[in-house]
Amino acid sequence: MSFLFTSESVSEGHPDKIADQISDALLDEFLKRDPDSKVACETLVTTGLVVCAGEVLTSCWVDIQKVVRDTIRNIGYTKAEYKFDADSCGVLSAIHEQSQDITRGVVRKDKYEQGAGDQGMMFGMASREMDNYMPMPIELAHIFVQQLAKIRKETDLMPYLRPDSKSQVTIEYDDQGKPIRIHTILVSTQHDDWIKPEGPGEEAQREADEKMNRKIRDDIRNILIPRILKSNDVPQRVIKLFDDSYQLHVNPTGKFVIGGPHGDSGVTGRKIIVDTYGGKGYHGGGAFSGKDASKVDRSAAYAARHIAKNLVAAGVADEVHVQIAYAIGIARPLSVNINTMNTVRIRKRNGELWKDHEIAQKVENIFDLRPRAIIERFGLMNPIFLPTATYGHFGRDPYRKKVEFYHNDSIVKKEVEFFTWEKLDYIDRIKEAFNA
Repeated sequence: MSFLFTSESVSEGHPDKIADQISDALLDEFLKRDPDSKVACETLVTTGLVVCAGEVLTSCWVDIQKVVRDTIRNIGYTKAEYKFDADSCGVLSAIHEQSQDITRGVVRKDKYEQGAGDQGMMFGMASREMDNYMPMPIELAHIFVQQLAKIRKETDLMPYLRPDSKSQVTIEYDDQGKPIRIHTILVSTQHDDWIKPEGPGEEAQREADEKMNRKIRDDIRNILIPRILKSNDVPQRVIKLFDDSYQLHVNPTGKFVIGGPHGDSGVTGRKIIVDTYGGKGYHGGGAFSGKDASKVDRSAAYAARHIAKNLVAAGVADEVHVQIAYAIGIARPLSVNINTMNTVRIRKRNGELWKDHEIAQKVENIFDLRPRAIIERFGLMNPIFLPTATYGHFGRDPYRKKVEFYHNDSIVKKEVEFFTWEKLDYIDRIKEAFNA
């Protein structure tokens, strides 16, 4: 019997994602001035207001007002009619010093014995569904809102678009877990109220709303979806799953003018499934944005993804789920667990398939999972986190870019690498360890 699986994504203008971006923008600004900064910054956004709160241990000063307003402006909230815009919103800061009880567990004489910033379990996963080793539903959902944002920012094709939008993609799978077709596409996008009623009364307003909705639906079908199918983001084998039978829902309530923080409040860390694997992978519950890498909620989740992706790419299994657990103040993980979902491909010399617990033992020998080792392996003391706050932390292409660092009164440009945990740089080591 076939089954359906659905994942969602949200745009950079979604209230929760605005909060995530502000938190990560602040983190980056602290790291540009003091790479040793310990940051745990939460943000709340609502009509005309931003509240930043959290704990920071740093030697520098950051202009929080400027960072917040610049971030909001770059997202696209620049009009007073949105009831939330970069120039007029209030910005309140309640950021204070990190607890010394936490600091004593994180800061050590031997940097490699730096303890985990908190307890908890973190997960990573990878599968062969997409070329970037992400599950198909969440990857396609990301692509929909990414392309919608490009249309809004770079073209005049849909001039009524506003920053807030969401997508949802349902895939039909066969009983072997292989994707058969795209079953349902859902797109909800905020828009201008550009068609006015021709007369008074509810009926005239309803007709105007229906005209707007028909136009948006037609543009999604005739502009957005063709752009996605022609882009390099979707492999040909996935494009073949788009047939004429898929269901399309666009702004199902019929109107989406009131959006962003005026429509719903937003808080850092409320989109952790969008940030990860769309529900196809497990999640330990910890959010990422606004946290420096000493918080294993973030760094260990990146390490778990790196392990899973390299294991799948090395041919160990078709799907891998990794769990890593830590205790606050202790450097080495308490446990490492591997679940291949019965997809192991690699065999021992005696012909037997490797067992999951045996793969886990190999992983502990191959990968150094102490927090400081993870931080250095991925360059997580660099200001690289704002781009992670939208369209998922995983499945992204690593790239290099020059970034400004501030030292005393001088500005130094340094090239840093983004999304380093997505690199396939451990394949040879894995194959050697498994005699493959």
